Amino acid sequence: MANSPQARKRIRQTARRTEVNKSRRTRMRNFIRRVEEAIASGDADAARDALKAAQPEIMRSANKGIVHKNTASRKISRLSNRIKALSA
Repeated sequence: MANSPQARKRIRQTARRTEVNKSRRTRMRNFIRRVEEAIASGDADAARDALKAAQPEIMRSANKGIVHKNTASRKISRLSNRIKALSA
């Protein structure tokens, strides 16, 4: 257990940041899930629209430090490649 006031404050801050980060990560995953569901249904237009909505959310997660920038770029790239394959 934390004894110093600074340590107690750090525990409170960490708990607060964890909640915020958890909600941001969940939000990003939901956007990705919508894209994947559209791809699975075979609807290229819906998948493109879902990706267009998901891209800023994924990059926002990267800027906030939820995921690494390269990870975000990789996710966007792989989703767009799957949509491109669906259209062809």
